[in-house]
Amino acid sequence: MRTLSIDIESFSSVDIGKAGLYKCADSEDFEILLFAYAFDDEPVKVIDIAQGEQLPEKIVTALSDKNIIKTAYNGSFEWYCLNKFWKSPIEQWRCTMVKGLYAGYPAGLKAIGDALGLAEDKKKLMTGKALIRYFCIPCKPTKSNGGRIRNYPKHDLEKWELFKEYNKQDVVTEIEIKRRLEKIIFPEKEQKLWEIDVLMNSCGVKVDKQLVEGALKIANIRTEQLLIEAQEI
Repeated sequence: MRTLSIDIESFSSVDIGKAGLYKCADSEDFEILLFAYAFDDEPVKVIDIAQGEQLPEKIVTALSDKNIIKTAYNGSFEWYCLNKFWKSPIEQWRCTMVKGLYAGYPAGLKAIGDALGLAEDKKKLMTGKALIRYFCIPCKPTKSNGGRIRNYPKHDLEKWELFKEYNKQDVVTEIEIKRRLEKIIFPEKEQKLWEIDVLMNSCGVKVDKQLVEGALKIANIRTEQLLIEAQEI
């Protein structure tokens, strides 16, 4: 099977750190800014969606092609965000971060890169945090920025080019980590558990509402009874 490695950068007014992935991606102003990818060992390419570039048809097709495995570091993020626009079944995805965790490595892309002793040209760029703050979340309106509440590429083209390099390098790093972990056997059972976990978090689970309401009612009644018994004792 061919492999498609992916990393995206996005904008949302909802803080992912406070609200989590799903509320962040479900906000009305959520959008994908950059889409970096590489097929197998081919050079990494970046699609500048924020400036009007479109995903090539081969990528759109690949996202739903069962013969092409999609991989990403923290794959649940890429999978959920991309599925807002292009359908891609979760069973076609593999999460490099989860495999790394299974092997006992730390979760962060930089942290696992350091733990694996990646060469400098394969490591995650450290310029990302400032660039993400600039392009991926709302900014504070000031006199100097004309009162705008968001930074677009046009507001600093030099920073935007650096952001594209950062996006590209994340795929380079993910591919190298994936290569280093090739000898680690990731059980099919663990893959299925990851898929179930992602689907549960993104879609929810069915709940017997009547049973829950009944259980809560019984719990309240019994709690009052137990409090009375405790007081008497």
